[in-house]
Amino acid sequence: MAKKKTKQPAVKRPGLDDSVEILSAGEVMETAITDTLEQNYMPYAMSVIVSRALPEIDGFKPSHRKLLYTMYDMGLLKGAKTKSANIVGQTMRLNPHGDAAIYETMVRLSRGNESLLVPFVDSKGNFGKAYSRDMAYAASRYTEAKLDSVCEELFRDIDSDTVDFVDNYDSTRKEPTLLPVTFPNILTNNTLGIAVGMASSICSFNLEEVCNTTIALIKDENHNIKDTLLAPDFAGGGIILYDASDIDSVYETGRGSIRVQSKWEYIKEGNLIEVSQIPPTTTVEAIMDKVADLVKQGKIKEINDMRDETDLRGLKLTFDLKRGQDPEKLMAKLFKSTPLEDSFSANFNVLIGGVPRVMGVKEIITEWLAFRTECVKRRTYHTLKGKKDRLHLVKGLEYILLDIDKAIAIVRETEDEKEVVPNLMIGFGIDEIQAEYVAEIRLRQLNRNYILKRIEEKEQLIAEIAELEAILKSEAKIRRIIIKELEAVVKKYAKPRKSEIRYGLPVVEAEEKTEEIPTYPVHIFTTAHGYMKKITPQSLRMSGEHKLKDDDAITQQIETTNDAHLLFFTDTASVYKSRAAQFEDSKASVLGEYVPAKLAMDEGENIVHTVVTKDYSGFLLFVFENGKVAKIPLSAYETKTNRKKLLNAFSDKEKLVKIMHFTENTDVVLISSVNRALVVNTAQIPEKTTKNSIGVQVQTLKKNQTVKSAITLEAAQLENHTKFRTKNIPAAGSFLKENDIAQQLTLE
Repeated sequence: MAKKKTKQPAVKRPGLDDSVEILSAGEVMETAITDTLEQNYMPYAMSVIVSRALPEIDGFKPSHRKLLYTMYDMGLLKGAKTKSANIVGQTMRLNPHGDAAIYETMVRLSRGNESLLVPFVDSKGNFGKAYSRDMAYAASRYTEAKLDSVCEELFRDIDSDTVDFVDNYDSTRKEPTLLPVTFPNILTNNTLGIAVGMASSICSFNLEEVCNTTIALIKDENHNIKDTLLAPDFAGGGIILYDASDIDSVYETGRGSIRVQSKWEYIKEGNLIEVSQIPPTTTVEAIMDKVADLVKQGKIKEINDMRDETDLRGLKLTFDLKRGQDPEKLMAKLFKSTPLEDSFSANFNVLIGGVPRVMGVKEIITEWLAFRTECVKRRTYHTLKGKKDRLHLVKGLEYILLDIDKAIAIVRETEDEKEVVPNLMIGFGIDEIQAEYVAEIRLRQLNRNYILKRIEEKEQLIAEIAELEAILKSEAKIRRIIIKELEAVVKKYAKPRKSEIRYGLPVVEAEEKTEEIPTYPVHIFTTAHGYMKKITPQSLRMSGEHKLKDDDAITQQIETTNDAHLLFFTDTASVYKSRAAQFEDSKASVLGEYVPAKLAMDEGENIVHTVVTKDYSGFLLFVFENGKVAKIPLSAYETKTNRKKLLNAFSDKEKLVKIMHFTENTDVVLISSVNRALVVNTAQIPEKTTKNSIGVQVQTLKKNQTVKSAITLEAAQLENHTKFRTKNIPAAGSFLKENDIAQQLTLE
């Protein structure tokens, strides 16, 4: 077992004699690492589990409960709204966390944030939106809040000893350990909590369905909950793709997955799709980011534009479609590839008596019933005690009724005020409590009618006490009370489902097959500034002069087909891969498409050469300033996976002069800065398998000399090129003269 050794230096305390020894000073203590973890880490872990992250049977975490009770204590259940900053400040008397954490808790509980199916805070102002990552809530000084009317069900009879109260963190106030909720709130709102070594993720269910299911289970413990609890219901709506096995797993074990699909509509007039509801596990921005990535990668081609049109009326995400596109097929692709369809992973982990338990829906309702039964019993007992105390006082008044004059005489004839109560006790045979009550009656109330009215309560109190005692003795009566309360909640707060349930419908899957690319001849034109045009031969014949930006020029013209692969090599030694089909057919009269933007290149990254291939045959020559040349097979850039960017596409240790693509061995001319020309056949250059190879020395150079250009011998059209050719490399080459150079090649 691992041991931890610590050596503590001897400690001398001011004012103590040197002979005084301090225990443990200078001793070497051996401690098992497991003991250290148990003493230091386990208390923290248990604190997070029990007092922070997991909900209890009332459906609240401690932070929620402290906030709501503070608002209740502030009179915000019936009163007007107050500034959120005021609420946060008051809550800090119960919650030792900072104001930011408290306010964030209140935001999530609010109606404005739309996180909860049954919100508890009636909010005014900007509280953000649960479905938006970037729509931030306003500061607490700008917003106002009070408790929503449904909170009456959270605090009903809380002053009737229905739950235990404990001291707050500094023992200056009392706070409830649980709230006596009159409905299974644990299931009506979604809760997410991450503790140490465990987590909780509870999906929300419709309030009416939960209450009806609870009532049905009270009446018949063998009730099939799927008959009344149809499926989860989320605050943001969406479409639940009903899978019986998944629902059974969640209902029975508390663990499982619920697939939720966005709700959308095709608007034929505008040729667009409007998404109005999304899964609870995502945001509008996350969806838009993913769709944008798919469009950049060329996987989604049906969309022209995408907009977030969310306003005061609610969420709206719009996709403008290209002409002739099938919206059903597009949405099938998006559901498969984006969070427009997502899964809610359920993990019903709840604290029961301070112990975390993962339970199914039926077990949770059973535990809630046990909790609510105890609340009703405690409330009944508290009411019974009050009735009995009142009956005791009324019985004392009966004796006064027998002789009011005697009571008055006792009070009048008693010399000392302190002796009034004892004398009444002796005179009428009543106890101290009854005598104190009689003594406190005002003189004008000591009339026969007043006393008779008070005594009339006796029979009513006796009947009420009998009823309360009967309730305490009968589980059936308590169950009927709970049912009545649940029915009242349904009548007052029930709302229609927000999430639609889709039964037995096959989910349309996007086609796995690669989309067939039409093949037809095209001309590829690239410019020095990074623009590219893909023009068909017919269009090219009818076109005039190319439209270019000022100081831009065409650098490459390649004949190929629409299904060709394009490799764009950049000055950062990277290569971006695309297909010609991913670029729109263009004309000479337009600028073309800006390749760095289309392929999402880094800022400042420039294209140095474009390679067009259909089968990755041939090889590339990378000519560097130091006279070295790297010969790399083009097949080295072919990848089995659909990678769009390759790093280290060539060596960046020396400045690149030119990239050349050949399908067969060819004569190449290298020209140095001192106008020495060297003709070499590519067969003489050994091939390298590593893409970023520095190559081999081909042209020898003296100090301060560099290779300034490279060109094929056919394009150079050198006169008497044999004098520039060498059998072995490296070689310096021969000086160029005026009569050696054709018109196409000029000296610098």
